[in-house]
Amino acid sequence: MGVIAESMLKYAQPLLEETDGSYEQMQIALSISQMCWNLALSPESKREEMLTQLRRELKMDDAEFASFQKPIITPMISLHHKMFPGMSGLDAQSPTAASPEGKKYPGTGRNEPCPCNSGKKYKRCCGK
Repeated sequence: MGVIAESMLKYAQPLLEETDGSYEQMQIALSISQMCWNLALSPESKREEMLTQLRRELKMDDAEFASFQKPIITPMISLHHKMFPGMSGLDAQSPTAASPEGKKYPGTGRNEPCPCNSGKKYKRCCGK
């Protein structure tokens, strides 16, 4: 399994542990974790709009969605920010904007996977 797949599986682990182990439950948990991953990567300025759209697509009223968002979505977004700090807050710093040190993703180790999701090591991608 690749680094990205392993990272996503580790990220999804809290939701996977809450399932009954059935294929259907595991698929739902993985889908929800992927949705939360994408929300965490989205600029915060667009996240509320995405959540509103998600609520409509799930055909939930405000109360139902709040009972889904508070215990699941919000903690998973926070978990993503803790596990992958270089990928969070993309509206604060564009992934293509270089930092004062000349690095696009300061704090990323040379041999770590590149935060731009290219699948390459940082030193062979954005760290050049």
